[in-house]
Amino acid sequence: MAAGDDLLVKDGLIIPAAELTVTVSRSSGPGGQHVNTTDSRVQLRWNVLETAVLDDAQKDRLARKLASRLSGEGVLTVACETHRSQHRNREEARERLAALIRESLHRPKPRRRTRVPRAAKEKRLDQKRRQSQTKRGRRKPDDD
Repeated sequence: MAAGDDLLVKDGLIIPAAELTVTVSRSSGPGGQHVNTTDSRVQLRWNVLETAVLDDAQKDRLARKLASRLSGEGVLTVACETHRSQHRNREEARERLAALIRESLHRPKPRRRTRVPRAAKEKRLDQKRRQSQTKRGRRKPDDD
């Protein structure tokens, strides 16, 4: 792969082409004679644990988030066989890999606890009182 084949994941994070391994094979499914002669399925592999691009905290986060997708050696594999063209499958596999990494490295903003405003509490209690009055008015009168 050429240097232009580096994978841009997000600003400041580029996976060098040397760390990516691409394997092509025959795609499954219908397609007639074309599918029997063309290697259009693309598998893209990247070793998460041995990459030089990420720091240890990022590697740990990816290993936790993508644990079900990683092999025993820490290799993340993305396969694509949706298109008839090997080139389009290769591009889609690269996009999927970048999206997976981006999604896994994203840290959600921590939720800040807020208090329920006094007006909202009073409104809720007032509605409960009104509902109670309505239901009390529907009861049979007590024979005392």
